[in-house]
Amino acid sequence: LRTARGRNSWEYHDLFRICGQATGITMPSETQRIDAALTHLAAQGETAAQIADTAVQTWHEIHTALSPVIGPRGVQALYRRTLYLTRSTHPWLASGRETPEPDDYADLRAALAQQTSAVAVAAHGALLHHFFDLLTSLIGGSLTERLLRSVWDRLPSGDAAQDTTP
Repeated sequence: LRTARGRNSWEYHDLFRICGQATGITMPSETQRIDAALTHLAAQGETAAQIADTAVQTWHEIHTALSPVIGPRGVQALYRRTLYLTRSTHPWLASGRETPEPDDYADLRAALAQQTSAVAVAAHGALLHHFFDLLTSLIGGSLTERLLRSVWDRLPSGDAAQDTTP
């Protein structure tokens, strides 16, 4: 894989296809929407710091969507497990503070901002995919999609990420 400097769309598609294969993720509509949004984000030529800001905003929205249902500590526990799972392919995602406050993603922002744009997008994608899979394994796909639909709808995306279901 070449870095984000080439900005050919096939490079980003391959990057996310490989990321999905590495995590064993299937491709239901919501994960396709995540991939489309991440591909769009990568194609925009954003800096790693801008990608980090987008990632933190997404995690805040996930926290807001899930906290009323599973509580802030529940979201924190899922996020910490997601970090643990994602570190197998992105070991630089160090745990940071041992017990960060719920809805505190400053360590994630700092870690992503230090990477190249392509690596930051790939790591953000891996985190979202692991989180989606983890939550799906706990509460089922239908409920996961309903709870997180507002988050996915706000992801930066091109036309490829639009929901076309009737």
